Amino acid sequence: MDFQRGKKHEELEINFIPLIDVLLVIIIFLIVSATFSRTNELQINLPTAEANAPQDKPLTIEVAVDATGKYLIDGKPLADGSVPAISAALQAAAKAGNQEPTIVINADANTTHQSVVNVMEASRVAGYSKITFATQVQ
Repeated sequence: MDFQRGKKHEELEINFIPLIDVLLVIIIFLIVSATFSRTNELQINLPTAEANAPQDKPLTIEVAVDATGKYLIDGKPLADGSVPAISAALQAAAKAGNQEPTIVINADANTTHQSVVNVMEASRVAGYSKITFATQVQ
């Protein structure tokens, strides 16, 4: 039994205006109820002190390796690139100080891995365990 035989059905539509009103009320409530903390900056006068410069500078030996595999130890070219020759040159460069030197390896970006390993092995043979690598900030 269809009692609404001749009636046309209205199309259903979604009314967004009440939804927007409710969302705006929620946003306003969140903004009002939010706590904003302000931190005050303290004006601090730090104490000053004069420190003496350290008397003992650490002994460093600069080892430069270029892309062709040539070595410079503290600016002096090394004729032979073998591990014993590098080790002897490191020991000769370290004669100036009584402490163990730090070996600083300055290797070219295109240097072979073997050239750097030779310097590391030579420093191990010479008895030096402090090794570092120099890099360039770009």
